[in-house]
Amino acid sequence: MSRLNLLGLNIKKYRKQKGLRQIDLAVALDCTGEYITRVERGQKYLSLRRLFDLADILEVDVKDLMNFK
Repeated sequence: MSRLNLLGLNIKKYRKQKGLRQIDLAVALDCTGEYITRVERGQKYLSLRRLFDLADILEVDVKDLMNFK
């Protein structure tokens, strides 16, 4: 599995732990639900800004999102 897929799985895991739907995360990130779907599936690259924004919204460290073990 690629690191991009693993990143998407981590984002999905923390989103669900926070009790957010994809559309909730999309609104908070000011993007579309389709964008979140593609990110969680590992089909979309994130900018560093978006990665940091996601970590802030999910209230986790970027290192948690990037933990591929």
